[in-house]
Amino acid sequence: MSQHQMIGYLPGDTFIHRLSGTTKLLALILISVACMTTYDTRFLIATSLISIFLFKISHIKWSDISFIVKFITVFSILNLIAVYIFSPRYGTTIYGTEHIVWGGFGRFNLTQEQLFYEFNLLLKYVSSIPFVLLFLLTTNPSEFASSLNKIGVSYKISYSVALAIRYIPDIQVSYYDISASQQARGYEMSKKASLSKRVKGAMQIVFPLILSSLERIEVISTAMELRRFGKHKKRTWYSSKPFTKIDLFVIFLSIVIVLISFILIYLNGSRFYNPFI
Repeated sequence: MSQHQMIGYLPGDTFIHRLSGTTKLLALILISVACMTTYDTRFLIATSLISIFLFKISHIKWSDISFIVKFITVFSILNLIAVYIFSPRYGTTIYGTEHIVWGGFGRFNLTQEQLFYEFNLLLKYVSSIPFVLLFLLTTNPSEFASSLNKIGVSYKISYSVALAIRYIPDIQVSYYDISASQQARGYEMSKKASLSKRVKGAMQIVFPLILSSLERIEVISTAMELRRFGKHKKRTWYSSKPFTKIDLFVIFLSIVIVLISFILIYLNGSRFYNPFI
């Protein structure tokens, strides 16, 4: 598996890389809460532009994220289609008006309200998913664990979180190794195969992947026990990054963003910004 297809920590020396792992986690949680609780289009457009700008200054190459972005895009589009299929009049119910764009059949009339609602859903993806990717790609797992421990989180929990983040690229490697083995046995799962065959092939990979993951967990647990991990209440860290004024500023700015989202909910009278009234 080529390196550019893997999603994991990518070393760098940008402003985002230099932030503490705890700062990035707190910012991710706060901004995600802000984006998920409001449907104010103006706010979501602003946070989307911020997330795109942060990606630009992080100097992360498109080749590093192309696979996961395409994967997320496909599922996002499928989700938007499913929303329309199962609830084609939800936008009309929310905004209280009905402006028909296309007269379909039965209850499947396409309205401006439904399009606007689904546009807001799309903005939610654009505004929140880049922050998650930035956190995964710019945070050293070991440094992140030490940062969590510094703010009072048990080092056992901190180390578990670090292992989980570090394990993401390993899962990807295992997936592609198992996929290559399956294809060597005659199971065609490349782009040449039909969608049904590729889905069936992916399902055949899941079970071996679970077994290999459980085996790896057992190996890691045994190794940690042999090294007497967890015997003491405290531990030192090889990778440690102190909080700086920039960290405090980013946390403050994230809190301000959350407060703005709550203020907009209050001013709008609901979570939804309604341009149809």
